[in-house]
Amino acid sequence: MLRFLTAGESHGESLLAIIEGLPAGLEISARVIDEELGRRQKGYGRGKRMEIESDRVELMAGVRGGRTLGSPVALRIRNRDWENWKEAMAPEGRGGEDRAVTSPRPGHADLAGGIKYGHKDLRNVLERASARETAARVAVGSVAKILLGKFGITVAGHVLSIGGTQRPNVEFAQPQQASLAERSPVRCIDKKAEGQMVDRIEKARGEGETLGGVFEVRAFNVPVGLGSYAHWDRRLDADLASAVMSIPAIKGVQIGLGFQGADLPGSQVHDEIFHDRTKGFFRKTNRAGGVEGGVSNGETITVQAAMKPIPTLMSPLASVHFLSKRRVEAAVERSDVTAVPAAVVIAESMVAFVLARLMREKFGGDSIAEMQRNVEGYLDYVRRL
Repeated sequence: MLRFLTAGESHGESLLAIIEGLPAGLEISARVIDEELGRRQKGYGRGKRMEIESDRVELMAGVRGGRTLGSPVALRIRNRDWENWKEAMAPEGRGGEDRAVTSPRPGHADLAGGIKYGHKDLRNVLERASARETAARVAVGSVAKILLGKFGITVAGHVLSIGGTQRPNVEFAQPQQASLAERSPVRCIDKKAEGQMVDRIEKARGEGETLGGVFEVRAFNVPVGLGSYAHWDRRLDADLASAVMSIPAIKGVQIGLGFQGADLPGSQVHDEIFHDRTKGFFRKTNRAGGVEGGVSNGETITVQAAMKPIPTLMSPLASVHFLSKRRVEAAVERSDVTAVPAAVVIAESMVAFVLARLMREKFGGDSIAEMQRNVEGYLDYVRRL
């Protein structure tokens, strides 16, 4: 089974990740991972923290000569801001009381986390609940993308709206369109919609506000048969929804038409099935978003997600002092006006990891060569149907 764990705090020395279950012989490059980490740090509306950090990965274990060994792969990303937090975040000692947080932010894990774990200093909550942890996820997702690339699978995303702006008129139908998103400061493939998003962000910045938005991730060339209808916890759409929903500030996930399909008759929701000798089984529409009955159906997988505004406001909301219970303003940490363009990259990583895990589950193989043989045999079987 392919799985991963991350560790580390927002202002700790490093973020760590361990990936277990990769086949031996997979080429891994720190440069490729660094490029993905750089993508996460970009985007109009990001805050000062992204000017401090310049994320780079260190391959710590499980890789030799640029190829995986079949043993767990360990990754580390150092926090450059650690130099300013050594005393406050030291693993031993009392820690910096001047950095204590006692005014929980509405919309953040501060209050619920402090109560759950019995913390008096809410920094113990926000340091791990922070979206800084997602840098480690992007590093893991980068490796998953490398694995998927061996089978011609591409995962890419784009922003649909920020702060309620009008959605693009351009459909993200081909993986090549990812280059359009990369050239956009808000990762939007429609120039007109991009301009509206930039204007909306500037307005919110002047008001001390934050903004959420909606984005889409697509996975192209996914083979039919990933996931299962047999058990609730093995359904592909459930896996995708869980993985994307686990990203901080994500409050809604839909596959294909999603909620829109609830308002339409069945004839406008389901994708008719066709067959010819060249294509085999195929659809002329993809309203299901590439998943039927918890199983990939061979069409492009389409996942949309709604991200709420970031909880830290420069004009803070009302709160209550965690210890004295007096009325106060919520704590203010360094923050973004919006992180929707960055969330796209994180969601790509989570979708890629789910697909990589299910590819490993279905096709196995102790080495990448063995896995490729297994996949090719299965695709030959599908082509003959």
